[in-house]
Amino acid sequence: MKYIFLLFTTFLFAQQTQFVDFKSVSGQLSVNAKEKSVSGSVDYQFEVLKPIDTIKIDAKSMDFSKVQINNKEVVFVNSGKQLQIISNFQKGEHHLTFGYTVQPKQALYFVDIENQDVQIWTQGQGRYTSNWFPSFDDVNEKVIFNLGITYEKEYQVVSNGILKEKNASGNSFHWQYEMEKPMSSYLLMLAIGKYDKTALKAKSKIPLEYYLENKDANRFEPTYRYSKRIFDFLEKEIGVKYPWKIYRQIPVRDFLYAGMENTTATLFATRYVVDSIGFEDRNYTNVDAHELAHHWFGDLITAESSTHHWLQEGFATYFAALAERDIYGDDYFYAKLYDTAQQIKFASRTDAVPVLNAKASSLTFYEKGAWALFVLHESIGDKAFKKAIKNYLKKYAYKTVNTQNFFDEIKKVSDFDLDKFQKTWLESTVFDTPTANTLLSKNKAIQVRLEVDKLKKTALAEKEDFLKKTLESDVYFSVKEAIVNQLEVEKYEVKKELLLIALQTNDIQVRQAVAGSLAKIPEDFRTTYETLLDDKSYQTQEIALYYLWKNFPDHRTDYLNKSKNWIGFSDYNLRTLWLSLALSTPNYSDNSETLVSELIAFSSTKYEATTRQNALEKLISFKIINDQVLSNLVNATTHHMWQFSKYGRDTIRILLKNSELRASFERILPNLNPDEQFQLNRLLKE
Repeated sequence: MKYIFLLFTTFLFAQQTQFVDFKSVSGQLSVNAKEKSVSGSVDYQFEVLKPIDTIKIDAKSMDFSKVQINNKEVVFVNSGKQLQIISNFQKGEHHLTFGYTVQPKQALYFVDIENQDVQIWTQGQGRYTSNWFPSFDDVNEKVIFNLGITYEKEYQVVSNGILKEKNASGNSFHWQYEMEKPMSSYLLMLAIGKYDKTALKAKSKIPLEYYLENKDANRFEPTYRYSKRIFDFLEKEIGVKYPWKIYRQIPVRDFLYAGMENTTATLFATRYVVDSIGFEDRNYTNVDAHELAHHWFGDLITAESSTHHWLQEGFATYFAALAERDIYGDDYFYAKLYDTAQQIKFASRTDAVPVLNAKASSLTFYEKGAWALFVLHESIGDKAFKKAIKNYLKKYAYKTVNTQNFFDEIKKVSDFDLDKFQKTWLESTVFDTPTANTLLSKNKAIQVRLEVDKLKKTALAEKEDFLKKTLESDVYFSVKEAIVNQLEVEKYEVKKELLLIALQTNDIQVRQAVAGSLAKIPEDFRTTYETLLDDKSYQTQEIALYYLWKNFPDHRTDYLNKSKNWIGFSDYNLRTLWLSLALSTPNYSDNSETLVSELIAFSSTKYEATTRQNALEKLISFKIINDQVLSNLVNATTHHMWQFSKYGRDTIRILLKNSELRASFERILPNLNPDEQFQLNRLLKE
C-alpha cells in the first residue's frame, strides 16, 4: 500500500511541475536546540505555466501562519504531509509567503556533546528535507535556495552557497546564505557547531573551506591531506569547471552515512577525522573524492528518478576512483576494481536486481555502476569519453537526466554498441567476468593476483615456491595480502616461513593480514607476533593486543602495561579494549571500580554511537553488566542512527533470554525516560 502511495504522490508531482515552476525561495529561520525546533518565514517565487487550482509544497508535521499569495490571505489545507494552497492560479509570476514551525522527526538532528554544547545538522537524501523546511520531495523541482539562520554567537552556522552577511542580533548572529543556481531540495543543508575553519583556494580560484571541531585542530593535515589536490584533479579530469561558487567540508557527530554531497557543503562522519596513524587504516580520501564528484553528478545534473540512480552513484564512485588513482597510482586503482568485481560476482548469486532498477542495492548502483563506466571509458577511449562527459554536463546543467540522455552524448562521439553494453552491464545481474579480467590484466599486479587466485585449491607444497617468490618481490601489497588470506586454512608448521616473510615486508596492510589470520598463536611465534604491537596502525594494535592477551595468560601484565596509555581512533577502540582486558585480568588492577566506571562512561550518551557500541560490546562480552550498562543499552534503541539502535534491540533480545537479566531490565524500567520505556516495553512483550 505504501509503495502505491509513493507512486501516486510522485505522479501528482510530475503533474505539478508541468503546471507550476518554483524559481527561488528565501527562508529566514531560527533554530531552537532546547526545543529541537525550527521556525521561520518563507517566501517562494513561482511561475504558473498553465492555470491550476491547487499548488502543493511538501511539509511534514508543520504548523503554518499568515499564508499569503501576492500579499493576500489565501485558503490553504495542512494535510500533515503537505501545504496545499487553493486558489484560481492563472499564468504568470507569483510569490507565496508564510510562517512555519516544526519539531522535525527526521532529516534534522540535534546531537548533544560535552559541556552542554550541541551539533545540529541535516540529511536530506533518503530522509526528505521537507521534515524541517517546506520544500519538494520530487527531485525534478529545482529551486534557488537562500537561507538566513539565527543562532548563538559562539557557533559556526553553515548553509548552501555564499555567505552574504553575518550580523549580530543580541546574543546571536544572523547568517545569510545565497545560491545563484537551482538545485533539488534534498541537497539543502544546515550545520551548526563549534568549529575551526581553514580557508584555501583551488587552482581555479574557487574558495575552499575546511572545518574541524576545535579539539581536532591538530588533525587538519591527515584528515584533509589530499582534499585540495582532489578538487584540482576533478575539475581538470571532468573538464567542466566546478559549477558552484564555494566548497566546504564539515565533519559532524553521529552522521548517518560516510558523507553527503549537499550542494557547496559536504557533511561527513567524524570517524574520518584522523591523526597520521589513523590515516593508514581509515582515511577520508575516497569519501572526499566521492562527495565532491557528486557536485557535478547529482548536484549539477540529477537523475530524474531512482531507476537512473547509477548516473549519480556510479559516476561519483568511478570519478572518486580516478582521483585515488592520481594520488595512489595504478596498482591501487586496479586492485580496488578487482576487489569490487569479486564482491559484485559474489552478490550476483543471490541479487537479482540490475543497475537500471530503482530497487538495486548500493553495491549495484555504486560499484557495478562504476564498473560499467570503466568498461565504457576503456572501450571508446579517453578522448571520446571526456568529450561526451563534458557535453552531457553542459547540455543538462541544473536539470534532471536519464540514462538515454547520457547515451545520446556517447553516440555523438563513438559508434560503440550501446545496446549490447546496456544489456550486459545495466540490465543483467550477471557480472561479465571475461571482459573484466581482460581489462584488469593490463595491470601487472593483477596478472600476479589472478595467478595467486588460481592456486587457491592447490596443495601448499606445490605452490610454496611461487608464493614465497611473490611475497619477496615488490609486487603491490594487495597481492601479498591475498597470499596471507589464502594461508589461513593451512597448518602453522607448514606456513610459518611464509608468514615470517610476510611480516618482513614491513607493509602495514600485509602485517595486519598476518595479525588477523592467527587466532591461535604458537609459542615459537610469540615474540615475532609481539612486534605487531609496535605497528603504526590502531587496527593492527587492536587485533594483536587481543590475540596476545588471549593466547598467553602469563604475559598479560606485560601487554597491559605496554598498552595502558593507548587511545586509538576517535572511537577509543584501543582504550575500551584495554579497559575490558584489564578488568578481565585477575589481580592486575587495584582500582577496578575506577576502570569499570570509565568503561561504562564510554557507553553513555556523552560519546558518539561508534564509541558507545564499542564499549557496550566489550562490557557485555566480558560480562561487566550492571543497571547503568543496561540503561545505556536501552538508550541505544532510541538513537537516530539505525545501525546503533538495531544493535541495541538485537542485544537486548539476547540478554532477555537470561531470567536474571530480564528481571534487571524490568527493575530499571520505571527509571527510564518515556522513549526508552516504550522501546524496552516492546522488547519485553515480544
